[in-house]
Amino acid sequence: MLAKSGNMKRKYYTLFLCLLGVVAFASPRTYYIDGGAGIYGFTEQKDSIVVDEQEEELDEVIVSTRGTRTIKRSPTRIEVLSGEEISEKAMMKPGDIRVMLSETTGIQMQQTSPISGNALIRIQGLDGRYTQVLKDGFPAFPGAASGLGLLQTPPLDLRQVEVIKGSSSTLYGGGAIAGLVNLISKTPTEERDLSFLLNGTTARGLDLSGFFGQRFGKIGTTVFASYNTSRAYDPSDVDFSAIPQYDRVNISPKLFLYLSPETNGSLGLNSMIENRLGGDMHYIRGKDVGGHSHYERNKSQRHSLQLNLNHWFSETSKLNLKGSATYFHRSIEQPGYLFEGTQWTTFGELAYSFTNGKAEWVGGLNLWTDHFSEDAAKQAIARDYTQTTFGAFVQGSTSLTPWFSVEAGLRTDYVIDYGLAFLPRLSLLFKPTEKLSSRLGGGFGYKTPTIFTEESERIAYRSVLPVSDQTNKMERSWGANWDVNYTTGIWDDNISLSINHMFFYTRLDNTLLMKPFNDGQYKMVNIDGHTDTMGWETNLKIGWRDFHYYFGYTYTRTKTEEFGQHYENFLTPRHRLNNVLMYEVENKWKVGLEAYYYSPQRLSDGTRGQSYWLCGFMVEKSWRHFSVFVNFENFTDSRQTRFDTIYTGSRTNPEWRDIYAPLDGFVANAGIKIRL
Repeated sequence: MLAKSGNMKRKYYTLFLCLLGVVAFASPRTYYIDGGAGIYGFTEQKDSIVVDEQEEELDEVIVSTRGTRTIKRSPTRIEVLSGEEISEKAMMKPGDIRVMLSETTGIQMQQTSPISGNALIRIQGLDGRYTQVLKDGFPAFPGAASGLGLLQTPPLDLRQVEVIKGSSSTLYGGGAIAGLVNLISKTPTEERDLSFLLNGTTARGLDLSGFFGQRFGKIGTTVFASYNTSRAYDPSDVDFSAIPQYDRVNISPKLFLYLSPETNGSLGLNSMIENRLGGDMHYIRGKDVGGHSHYERNKSQRHSLQLNLNHWFSETSKLNLKGSATYFHRSIEQPGYLFEGTQWTTFGELAYSFTNGKAEWVGGLNLWTDHFSEDAAKQAIARDYTQTTFGAFVQGSTSLTPWFSVEAGLRTDYVIDYGLAFLPRLSLLFKPTEKLSSRLGGGFGYKTPTIFTEESERIAYRSVLPVSDQTNKMERSWGANWDVNYTTGIWDDNISLSINHMFFYTRLDNTLLMKPFNDGQYKMVNIDGHTDTMGWETNLKIGWRDFHYYFGYTYTRTKTEEFGQHYENFLTPRHRLNNVLMYEVENKWKVGLEAYYYSPQRLSDGTRGQSYWLCGFMVEKSWRHFSVFVNFENFTDSRQTRFDTIYTGSRTNPEWRDIYAPLDGFVANAGIKIRL
């Protein structure tokens, strides 16, 4: 009883600390974003965005657009993290974008390797492979790169991040079953944009980033470069790395050409090289003593070339041609085991868009190839594959009345060896008043089979048999979202109130799961059943002067039916809370504290993980050309090694358990941002 009482006291103490300061970073900002066939407006709420209906007061910003519709007429729901929000998140974790995405309602980062930190993004409870990640509209981090892509993307060169939850396959391809994340890079302007960021952490990490962008008449350029490094870090007594030792270099030059008022284009290169080593701390430090020899080394490099051309025939019609080619090489080395392979992907698209007052249309053709080749000399069974997809799509939007708009689309993809996929989509916007609106939408999607899943990533693809078009088939899905948005002012508009509530449901048929096979091998199997995820998100924001309180709640229930039996999916918290109270003295001070709650999760070994809170505190002091900041991330030191184990078996051959809570615990960082 005394031990139980002590645990309860610690929980209440943690909750008290989390809620004590909840004071954070920014006054409300509003953005426009393209959702495939329109431009939408949203108001930032620190970690999530809810629809802002006060469009007439906004300054228009055009980005990644296929159309020109405004929020008042757009049926598609999109959430946006702006450049300012990205800047704030960059102070928390300048080396990658995990924090930026994971603190949004309905989104979860799932760590797949406890010692190397590999992670995937989940939306609305579905595995990471069902989320499509784009960079400036081009496919990014597919297949072999999926477990490392988000960890290898620094945020300094990003202008904003667009998130669509639910099926987004009509314009973006069948893989967007759970949703879509589009990373939008900065573009050059007439005014020089030169910035640097230097950051150091108590976990012995160092981040250096620089960005330059400017337009010079008919040409422009942006150049981004970063160096991120860390020593291995173990805050617990398990003697395994919670943060691996790594060195990573990124460089991304891009040339912009403004050939005429009607024609422009860009040519860009992205290159990344990383060496990442996790495992037993004695081994990493070069002290390979008895019983301390387990390690996991990830070596990877990615080089991508992108071409984008636009030509306007008139103010209402535009032709867009884009293409990319990406080379990705990765090796995973463990004691007595090596996985090594190369992935080549190409993407090409030709699209035409047309606007005539109340209606907009966009249609196009694309070709996507994915070829993975494994070094057969280092593996008993090579898992090579080639997938080629031909696609055609069309989507139209129209306002039937001042309060009712419709958006409908259809994509048809042909995947060689797997057949045809028809992907219709429909979205409706109801706007009875200026303060009240509602959106209802749904669509279909599919995913072609590969060995690159969360389950196989967790075991480094050891003994996983190749997929086969003779025994495996496409996973197919359908889903729908319905949300209601209300924005108003009370007490003579001295207090602003914004409420957004969304229900979601997705059903996935022919779910591809990894199953045990003969002699310790694993096989990718399309089960006789389905997976469905359902739930809701609630976002509430209250603003008074420079204070803004944000509350977010996510309820997610994901389950699988197999051979008539139902079971809850692993590693999906049923309940999650976001709490943030924001305050800003513009261009002078930002001070804040955040609190996030995760409910217990079902684990693959039949147990349930414990609930926990995550809290962070940050201070930034700004001047005209530079700012200094300090951030205390997870200052209550919530980590799985404090209340649960992360492995069973011996130290030399550990069996890793599911990772459902942070491993690095409390980490402080401080740095300086320079703007010239």
